[in-house]
Amino acid sequence: GLVMDGMVDLGIIGENVLEEELLNRRSHGEDCRYRTLRRLDFGECRLSLATPLYSEYFTPKSLQNARIATSYPHLLKQYLDKKHVHFKACLLNGSVEVAPRAGLADAICDLVSTGATLEANGLREVEVIYRSKACLIQRDGAISALKQQLIDCLMTRIQGVIQARGSKYIMLHAPRERIVDIVALLPGAERPTILTLADAENRVAIHMVSRESLFWETMEKL
Repeated sequence: GLVMDGMVDLGIIGENVLEEELLNRRSHGEDCRYRTLRRLDFGECRLSLATPLYSEYFTPKSLQNARIATSYPHLLKQYLDKKHVHFKACLLNGSVEVAPRAGLADAICDLVSTGATLEANGLREVEVIYRSKACLIQRDGAISALKQQLIDCLMTRIQGVIQARGSKYIMLHAPRERIVDIVALLPGAERPTILTLADAENRVAIHMVSRESLFWETMEKL
């Protein structure tokens, strides 16, 4: 909301929260001015429908006229409207998973990570209605050159962190005559840095950056 209202320049927000806010604002005819700069590689979760273990569930139609507890009424409505399912939303801002046991709802729509909380409350996940990660957004409109420079710098750093997460920095000593063979084992790696070892002209230190998956596949061969 602060980004869309122009009160702050940047914001990191879950896509689920962002989409819920967009739907809420549109339902009230309010402005939704912002730009998504990039999706971030953390905060992954899913918004799901869950029902008590004892209840029958086959399709979303099984929830016709049901009371559904949620903190995301607009995302829930958007999903069930497409399925032509009429329901009554029970808006809760916390502890949504206890609503069926407390007699407040027949089902819930809540964020799920591992499913352990659902299981602890006698619930089962039946439908995933929205998948989410964190994202970086910027307010719409003109911005000063200095602020834009800072934003560009931040974006460069974020990109560097994301790229580095999937990489391994490899350092090893090897016979000089095996350099070609070692490099061939890691075709996706950057060209290596080769340093001659002190007092060992026939041995070198090899430094290179490799994709993590490729590294683990070939580590034993190295």
